[in-house]
Amino acid sequence: MAVLEKIERPNQRRRTRKDLLTAAARLMKQGRKPTLEEIAEEALVSRATAYRYFTGVEPLLVEAALDLAVPAPEALFDGKSGGDPVTRLEQVDRALHDVIAANEASIRVMLMQTLQRGIPGHADHDIPPRQNRRTPLIDAALAPARAEFRPAALKTLGRALALVIGTEAMVVCKDVLQIDDAEARKVRRFAIRALVEAARRPAGD
Repeated sequence: MAVLEKIERPNQRRRTRKDLLTAAARLMKQGRKPTLEEIAEEALVSRATAYRYFTGVEPLLVEAALDLAVPAPEALFDGKSGGDPVTRLEQVDRALHDVIAANEASIRVMLMQTLQRGIPGHADHDIPPRQNRRTPLIDAALAPARAEFRPAALKTLGRALALVIGTEAMVVCKDVLQIDDAEARKVRRFAIRALVEAARRPAGD
């Protein structure tokens, strides 16, 4: 039972956090700026629980706005994208780049809060500090080509792609490498193609 609880509790925490974001997004779609109490009620959790996951309503609303901005996999891949994994992954990269560019200030604030909550010993260190939005998009991009990869290679590929697509890639390109958007896109496309080719099944396998 103890082992089962260790497995279930992190999953439950992720679900609770996602429920709060979904509730906030649902209320924001009504043209409102809800309070944390209203969001907690909509998510069917207590006010105290909501405060465990978010320090206040503003960080919650910032992240909920990002949830609204990031396209769902079914919306991004509407049947017109074909099955080439590199092409589809580049589509994911473009979509996330556009969201990040339009919300960079908010994303940097969210990233700062994430880093603070990730410090061992921090209050509520065991609560997920952020939502994983890129993995569902990456998985959807790779789905039509799953047969081209061994299962273990596909799993590793998805994780490796998460390193070069998304917020952290933006930070590295802008702050560390100090390159412009055009060069950053070129670098990410190179990395995406290289990772896909490295993970493919050997010919005739």
